[in-house]
Amino acid sequence: MSGNNSNSESIFIKSAASTNGMTTLLVGAIVALIGACIIILLPQLFFLVGILFLSGSIIAFVMGFYKLKEPKYSIELTREAIKYQHRKGTWLIEWDNVHRIDVPRIHKGLEHVDLEMVGIRLKQPESMLNNISPRLITHLLMEQRPLIAHLAMSNCQSGQCYGDDIIEDTKFKCADGNLITGVSAMFANRMAKLQQGLGYDIYVSANDLDRDSQAFVNLLRKCHESVMIEKVQSESVG
Repeated sequence: MSGNNSNSESIFIKSAASTNGMTTLLVGAIVALIGACIIILLPQLFFLVGILFLSGSIIAFVMGFYKLKEPKYSIELTREAIKYQHRKGTWLIEWDNVHRIDVPRIHKGLEHVDLEMVGIRLKQPESMLNNISPRLITHLLMEQRPLIAHLAMSNCQSGQCYGDDIIEDTKFKCADGNLITGVSAMFANRMAKLQQGLGYDIYVSANDLDRDSQAFVNLLRKCHESVMIEKVQSESVG
């Protein structure tokens, strides 16, 4: 395995959302200074303009703060797994569990439109529940609402509208008969719903990548193929 931001064992992908944190803070400071000067030095007529500058600086400070809180790398590709890192937590997918990788597509009128994300279909989706933090599950359930909205619109166009598509059941029965509850069950139901509607279990936003979605798909496929070939060779030698 090899690629940008890599060493001999891993490839690191940097999130676009985590870049330019200090620059954003610097811009916020400059805008705040301009706003203060307007309020202090210019006539009362320009007071609201100064307030607008100060409001913009607050937004820049908040954005810069959250950019700096993001992990240095959003994704690490090792010989064993894909590891996703977020300020809310992590998830991990072993290469053996990967079935398919591609850019999801949706119907828009008579056309198919690529979504700005990468989809990963798993061989055993339920095993994912042991490799994801509860805080990240809550975040992903919120982040995936637009995907559910797309599915709801598609259902309506086919004459089957469901008003509760955005709310997941808090109970889920695993293939082995075990019953899980809470946010893990909600996420399991969400994965099943998205797999049925879009064909994938896990979705990585383009904002978490340092390249376009198709380029990342190609990288993942190359890594997956390399790992599988190494595994077959190792088993044949053994």
